[in-house]
Amino acid sequence: MMNLWSKPSLTVAVALAMVLPFEAQATEGGGSNYPMGAENYLMGALPPPGVYPLIYANRYAADDLMDDSGDSLPIDFRLRANVVAPRLVWVTDKTILGGQLFHAALLPLVDLDVSVNGMADSNQGVGDLDLTAFALAYHHSPNFHSVVGMDIFVPTGEYDAGEMANIGRNYWGIQAAYAASWVNPTGWNADIKVMYDYNFENDDTDYQSGQELHFDYSLGYGVSPNWVAGVGGYAYEQTTPDKVNGVDIGNEGQAFAIGPSIKYDNGQGFFFSLKYQKEFAVENRPEGDAFWIKTIIPF
Repeated sequence: MMNLWSKPSLTVAVALAMVLPFEAQATEGGGSNYPMGAENYLMGALPPPGVYPLIYANRYAADDLMDDSGDSLPIDFRLRANVVAPRLVWVTDKTILGGQLFHAALLPLVDLDVSVNGMADSNQGVGDLDLTAFALAYHHSPNFHSVVGMDIFVPTGEYDAGEMANIGRNYWGIQAAYAASWVNPTGWNADIKVMYDYNFENDDTDYQSGQELHFDYSLGYGVSPNWVAGVGGYAYEQTTPDKVNGVDIGNEGQAFAIGPSIKYDNGQGFFFSLKYQKEFAVENRPEGDAFWIKTIIPF
């Protein structure tokens, strides 16, 4: 059974405005609603109708905050985030425009620690809710699959404008996405998920983060019918400037990440993937590395 495409909303953003100038941030706090690189193999393939539980787990660490030239800022910066994010996907038996209709919801559990120039803060709790409002899956051939859909990010996570470590972003977001997968258990496998985010204003700070274009990717080879090994990561580009009180302040961010990735599929519905990714070419955002685990457990 194929694994499903998903778009988690767990956020590991940091509210740095109280200690850093605007030009060091790129999107409020230097973070995003979507956790870059969360997806892995089979991101564009959907299973048959039914209800499917998934679990995402992430460990992110960064010790550098980059400026708009890609250089590390001369500050003592440390960020550590651990996230476990359960997701429930309901694949219906309805078809619209030739595609399988499905819905999903994800609610992350976040443990966040951050320090800047000797000032430290931490927080734990429920992050922002991600709702897959509308999505359609297509099976073009036994090897080629795709999904198109839209997610809504709901600001359910705890937020305080006076704190450094926030597990919620305190604003709504909308994400349009397209994913495609080429699947070959004994050959090449390739996946991409392209997303575009529109962020609404944070009413507590009058800050509106810019729009974001990004994609997750994976490329691997089926070394056996059950195992795929290769690489994966993401690319990110902020396409519009941030605004404060309606005034453009620039701060467009960018990043690229790559690292080794493996997948195990027992052919009976159980799926497990593991990925390490290192960030490069970062501007106006934290630069670090991440471990990702993704699994689906059928019942």
